[in-house]
Amino acid sequence: MISFDTNILVYATASLDDPKALRARDLIARAMRAGWTILLLQTLAEFANVAIRKAGIPIENIRRTIDAWRAVLPIQAADPDDLGAALEAVRDHRLPFWDAMLWASAQRAGVRCLLTEDLQDGFILQSVRFVNPFKPANDRLIDEALPPGVARR
Repeated sequence: MISFDTNILVYATASLDDPKALRARDLIARAMRAGWTILLLQTLAEFANVAIRKAGIPIENIRRTIDAWRAVLPIQAADPDDLGAALEAVRDHRLPFWDAMLWASAQRAGVRCLLTEDLQDGFILQSVRFVNPFKPANDRLIDEALPPGVARR
């Protein structure tokens, strides 16, 4: 199972055709085709916050974007037990709190690969590996997790 951190969603909706935006769009399209990807509710909430505060995107447009993702990718919300796991991850691994909450929800949902450029690339915490999708050295790993052109199972 794969999931995305907020920054990937932000890049995917950027109107620019820079390499990160193009890569993020490709990864999300591959995730939708693959059928073994989830979005975390926290990621969608953080995306909405960034879109409102930093990009000034109208709420209606943000809602349409999120609804489109929700129509094709399942959503996993945080669970009360995730809070305890997140606090332990903060204490034991010095993760920032909200990143630890994201990890805890991902781990409970069965995510094995969290695509992010914000966390330590290659770090594995329990069963979740943080992978920076913008590093060419990770292309093979990502292609294994999200094969190009794969059909939904």
